[in-house]
Amino acid sequence: MIGILITQIVVSIVLASVFLIRPTVTVGVAWKTLAFVGLCVLPALCIVGGMDIHMQRSEQRKFCVSCHAMAPYGQSLYVDDPGHIPAQHFQNHRVPPDTACFACHADYTIYGPLKDKMRGLTRLYMQYVSTPPDPIVIPGGFKNAQCLHCHLGARSFEENPVHAAMRDALISNQTSCLASGCHDTAHDVANLSHQKFWSPSDETQ
Repeated sequence: MIGILITQIVVSIVLASVFLIRPTVTVGVAWKTLAFVGLCVLPALCIVGGMDIHMQRSEQRKFCVSCHAMAPYGQSLYVDDPGHIPAQHFQNHRVPPDTACFACHADYTIYGPLKDKMRGLTRLYMQYVSTPPDPIVIPGGFKNAQCLHCHLGARSFEENPVHAAMRDALISNQTSCLASGCHDTAHDVANLSHQKFWSPSDETQ
């Protein structure tokens, strides 16, 4: 994909240069068509292709934790404690490790990823122009839909008597999955200095 995009960019630059230096060549119909392709179609394809690549890159965990304010959240994925929910999902590949942040924090509606990207732009603005909030909070709170997207229907979830007793309340988001006494330890970044960390042999933090 990147190779195709680079080729399109190079061809666009070459054609634009030709038409800028020799605009008279566009007199013929064939050259006019080529000029339209070179000055309109190819640049549009470059924009669409570039946006697609950057959208995919922004879903990567390494992209998320590249911001200074998010680095502790990335480090918390390596906490060696089964009570830390994000760490256990990441370490046991219950979510794709390369896109772990996006997998758990994307809004699973038809427009969710786009809304997430727009929200991400405000985070980038705060990172480079303003000041990130401390602590970082999710607007509107963490919704159960993020958990139930994977867990609802799973045998381990459905046969758990605690989940069964509050199934409707969880689905309607009346009771949070992160409620006290349930899965209440997420990214405990305030106490990272007191934690023991898992060190995978094939990956560096």
